[in-house]
Amino acid sequence: MAVFTEVSRAELTQWLARYPVGELLHFEGIASGIENTNYFVDTAAGRWVLTVFERLGPEQLPFHLGLMRHLADRGIACPKPVADRNGALSSVLLGRPAALVSRLPGRSVEHPDRHQCAQVGSILARMHLACRDFPLHQPNPRGLDWCALTAPQVMQFLTPEQAALLHTELAAQQAFEQTAHAPQLPASAVHADLFRDNVLFDGSDLGGVIDFYFAGIDTWLYDLAVTCNDWCIDLNDGSLQTDRLDSLLAAYRAVRPLTAVECEAWPLMLRRAALRFWLSRLADLHLPRPASLLTPKDPAHFERIVRARHHSTPRLAH
Repeated sequence: MAVFTEVSRAELTQWLARYPVGELLHFEGIASGIENTNYFVDTAAGRWVLTVFERLGPEQLPFHLGLMRHLADRGIACPKPVADRNGALSSVLLGRPAALVSRLPGRSVEHPDRHQCAQVGSILARMHLACRDFPLHQPNPRGLDWCALTAPQVMQFLTPEQAALLHTELAAQQAFEQTAHAPQLPASAVHADLFRDNVLFDGSDLGGVIDFYFAGIDTWLYDLAVTCNDWCIDLNDGSLQTDRLDSLLAAYRAVRPLTAVECEAWPLMLRRAALRFWLSRLADLHLPRPASLLTPKDPAHFERIVRARHHSTPRLAH
């Protein structure tokens, strides 16, 4: 389990006293995640998730927590932050910013079917439309600028072939940003990390979307590509699986049709989404930070996806 900040029962009880959630009954660490410390917390008033933020500072939290509250208020199934008795959505726990949010029903699925992929496509489109009037602005923390800064730091750990692939892909993405098409892609606050472990299913029904702490302003197409690169692939070789991909895209487009520019940019955006996660996994592996128990995810998985998208990606008809 990735626990960066150990919290005792006494410390948690004292911290919870500022929230209107009643007496602490039980808490336990959540055995996932590589960015923050998370605990399930049960109190007399309900079930919650406590997050202690290890990288995000207090100045960044209004965006992430505000986005969750914004979406929850518009009917999107996602965690809703709990305000303390002073109205603040975050406060300090053991010297770090922390927040308490509602706990959603269900669990993540490892092997999604077409029906589940369709539900993910539908809620993603609804999230994008709901974010059109979200007033806060914060760049995607793992956007193209971050990729350009991180690539040189991991190059020394790569084979010449890997380094060449990384250089070529990054250059292609930077070149696209200089075209007239890039500013035409619709954008707003996006989740940017909608993997299988960040969606909960309660039986056959979608229970909600969690973990908005990589959210930022980026294009809706990029967010869609991140999602498809996880939900619609063969986990062994990274290839897109047509049945699940078609289901997710059809459900998304039924709520929010894609523009002609988006359809044209789709292959490149799938590559960008794969590049971002290849780089972040390389950084987690080769440039780690201390943690109680932390196992970095395998960069080879997203290297395979980068190569697969570079070799062949289905185009979208407008």
